[in-house]
Amino acid sequence: MTPPQLVVHRDKELMAQAAAARLITKIVDAQASRGHASVVLTGGRNGNGLLAALAAAPARGAVDWSRLDLWWGDERFLPEGDPERNVTQAREALLDAVPLDPARVHAMPASDGPYGDDADTAAAAYAAELAEAAEPEDHGPVPAFDVLMLGVGPDTHVASLFPELPAVRETERTVVGVHGAPKPPPVRISLTLPAIRAAREVWLLAAGEDKAEAAAIALSGAGEIQAPAAGAYGRGRTLWLLDAAAASRLPRALYPPASA
Repeated sequence: MTPPQLVVHRDKELMAQAAAARLITKIVDAQASRGHASVVLTGGRNGNGLLAALAAAPARGAVDWSRLDLWWGDERFLPEGDPERNVTQAREALLDAVPLDPARVHAMPASDGPYGDDADTAAAAYAAELAEAAEPEDHGPVPAFDVLMLGVGPDTHVASLFPELPAVRETERTVVGVHGAPKPPPVRISLTLPAIRAAREVWLLAAGEDKAEAAAIALSGAGEIQAPAAGAYGRGRTLWLLDAAAASRLPRALYPPASA
């Protein structure tokens, strides 16, 4: 487990802009070293805020968008094009504005797709797609994502892994159907903690006073079953990107000495 690093920004707008610039650098570096890059996107206000900032960033042209694989950490199991789906929101915020290769945009299945309303079968299909994309040097059933981003919920959930529910306890499968989620919609698809931990870097995004208690709990030694964000970490780096409001309840010992 890599000890988390914390960066605290003045407000959510600056956090989104700085995270977008950081992501551009990571993608460009990965493409320079391996010829391609892979990123796992997150939804919610912070994930979409980052994508909007990326769309507006002058440096976005440095990315070779045709050599970027995009995956999702979770998805609301709703019909294709539903405005609540993470992929729909991502398209509006960024994806429709950049020249991506459609074959490299790996959206999770919709509830009106080939698997119908069977979220578990849809999850298994996404796991198979991940496994097919994994390379021998990844040493596992999912690619070693360059960056995997996660929003942190007020209850400490990440992706669609909610405290105490079966999905957060999963240790074998990489993708699961989630039933009875405590926030709507109740049916979702989510990467599991083992899949999240395959990433080279995991970035956790939290902005706003309503995220302050969750950040403090997750960074203060809580167990991952009770606080899923505590179990989200990368192979090489775990980065918490916070605004001042979300960092307001952190123990002083955790607060980074230099923040932007």
